[in-house]
Amino acid sequence: MNPKRRNRGFTLIELMVVVAIVAILAGIAYPSYKNYVLKGHRASAQAFLMDAAQRQQQYFLDNRAYASGLDLLFGTATAAAAVPSEVSPYYGTPVVVTTAGPPATFLITATPQGSQATNNEPALSIDQAGTRLPATVW
Repeated sequence: MNPKRRNRGFTLIELMVVVAIVAILAGIAYPSYKNYVLKGHRASAQAFLMDAAQRQQQYFLDNRAYASGLDLLFGTATAAAAVPSEVSPYYGTPVVVTTAGPPATFLITATPQGSQATNNEPALSIDQAGTRLPATVW
């Protein structure tokens, strides 16, 4: 055997430096990922609200009044059944408030729940004029 032969492998210090670097990168990347996921869920809810508002306008043209619930707009048995599966875990069943007028109006509001609610996400709403609130997240 060669007495000058060097053992191969990583030292404990080298391994700890790599672990520290990975921990720092994860500490930076995780909040960004979490924010990205929140924005994705919000975008799904916004798309659903826009679709519901468009259906309200079509319902108004057909019936001369706005629908009082999502079940009428989407042809489902219940309002909860109208909400897509990518929206329902993160936003409660949107509430539709209508007034007969004059002029007739509606307001559709989706309130965050679950992981969306724990991050101080605001409730999303849209009305007959296309006003989307809060404007900072639309």
